[in-house]
Amino acid sequence: MLEGIHFLNKEFFWLFLLLPLIVIWYIFKHKKQTAELKMSTIKGFKMTNSWLPKARHGLFVLRLLALALVITAIARPRTVDVSTKTKNTRGIDIVIAIDVSASMLAKDLLPNRLEALKKVASEFIKSRPNDRIGIVEYAGEAYTKTPITSDKAIVLRALNDIKYNTTIEGGTAIGSGLATAVNRIKDSKAKSKVIILLTDGVNNSGFIDPKTASELAIAYDIKVYTIGIGTNGMALSPIGILPNGNFQYGRVPVEIDEDLMKEIAKVTGGQYFRADNNKKLEAIYEEINKLEKTDVEEFKYYNYEEKYRPLILLAFGLLLFEFLLRSTLFRSFN
Repeated sequence: MLEGIHFLNKEFFWLFLLLPLIVIWYIFKHKKQTAELKMSTIKGFKMTNSWLPKARHGLFVLRLLALALVITAIARPRTVDVSTKTKNTRGIDIVIAIDVSASMLAKDLLPNRLEALKKVASEFIKSRPNDRIGIVEYAGEAYTKTPITSDKAIVLRALNDIKYNTTIEGGTAIGSGLATAVNRIKDSKAKSKVIILLTDGVNNSGFIDPKTASELAIAYDIKVYTIGIGTNGMALSPIGILPNGNFQYGRVPVEIDEDLMKEIAKVTGGQYFRADNNKKLEAIYEEINKLEKTDVEEFKYYNYEEKYRPLILLAFGLLLFEFLLRSTLFRSFN
């Protein structure tokens, strides 16, 4: 019954401490007003069992209930309906550039680098409801998987569809991947433009030098966060294809051009991160999420509905009922 009800003047509930005192006063007063006659025997008197003398105490109970209702009413019970509207005052546009070369199937992250990345990137996208996000994938060449959009369902579906395939030329074209991402976001009017560039290798393909792509990012005021993914040392990676079409795995050294990735991040105002396990990859995306905050203006509207009126009416009704009983049925006791 009281669910969702708040009291504006809770300090008036202290008045409930008066109710026990009033009860004590009533009992004391009733004893003083009751006349006593001591007799040695009542055998000569006819006894009647009337309920009225006992029931008249109900008048006091009615008055006490009315007082409790009045105290509750002046404590101002009310419900509040809160509606919220948010306005994105300074949005961020983000492009995630993902390396999809065969080495991304290495099993040093579980179940492999690419699937681990997709899982973490999916949570990152869900945590950015007020930003536009796009996806670029690259190996020996690069192309746009989805342009920047505020429709997260489209972005998540595109991310889930990413897998290694032989359609894209083999190799790792970091420069092409970065340049394609820059091209997708360069005309954005957002207050901040960000690229998250991920790779597990070295630039060994493509026609665009990574440093040239970095200069393009600088020219368009785009910040680049770079992530090197892969353990230190050796990793179980694809080394060939078996007759049944499955990959043959072998232990190969992990080679990430960290100097290049650090340089790209530094000149564009971003940061470089190294993800050598699943937890570290999750922590990196959480850190980027904290670094790139969207300014959101929130408006709250409060609609109050006062609940004291029914209590006052009920208290008045009890007092009126008590007055009628006292003036009629219990008139002889006044």
